[in-house]
Amino acid sequence: MKNPRILLTNDDGIRARGLQSLRKIAAELSDDVWIAAPAEEQSGAGRSLTLNEPLRVRKVEDRAYAITGTPTDAVLMGVQDLITDRKPDLVLSGVNRGANIAEDVTFSGTVAGAMQGMQLGIPSIALSQAYPYQPNTVIRWETAETYGAPIIRKLLEEGWPEDVLININFPDRDPDDVAEVEVTKQGWRDQAIVHADKRTDPRGMDYYWIGFRGAPQSPLEGDDLHAIMGGRISVTPLHVDLTHMETHHRLRGVLGGAPPRK
Repeated sequence: MKNPRILLTNDDGIRARGLQSLRKIAAELSDDVWIAAPAEEQSGAGRSLTLNEPLRVRKVEDRAYAITGTPTDAVLMGVQDLITDRKPDLVLSGVNRGANIAEDVTFSGTVAGAMQGMQLGIPSIALSQAYPYQPNTVIRWETAETYGAPIIRKLLEEGWPEDVLININFPDRDPDDVAEVEVTKQGWRDQAIVHADKRTDPRGMDYYWIGFRGAPQSPLEGDDLHAIMGGRISVTPLHVDLTHMETHHRLRGVLGGAPPRK
């Protein structure tokens, strides 16, 4: 695909450092790059749509717009309303501050942005840069910037099904220390890292802050979490169909129902 039209989005907001990295990656692939990103951070928004209040669009610069909504809103607006002559050839979402692996993908706004692009019939890729959840951590954006465009080129040459999006995660390593690229499956953590931290305000009232904590994990070889922990770039094909077919088949034998259409 020569000089594709690329739409960029994210869930960290229009001012996020990771969006700068994504622009560098996109510039290696095309000079026809557009941005439709949330005006404010939308981490954890998942595939939510803004249904109970109006969306507002602010033009930040030529071909770049901030939308007062979620990543899903932003991609929808970008494709259907802001880019008027023809739709994008590719949607890139990220580069997220922090990995989007294992069960994270179900509430990730970054993955949701790519999922919305896929739903609109556009090849879509989510990109995330891993880092340890520790104070004063330096995020290695240069790793995503180094490997992003070459991996995307190979993916575009190979292609993938219309109902699939690609989820790329870069490990918390300097570019020269990255072990390799590994095609993975979505993993599952054996210990939860998301928790509600109970705190007390100056008036003595309790409140809670959702956060992340480090916890030892024992991931399975071949999944995204295992790859990132091993210093490898994880490339995972994802799709929207959440049906567990083994259970579907077993329950259909008990409760009835038509076999799935192929």
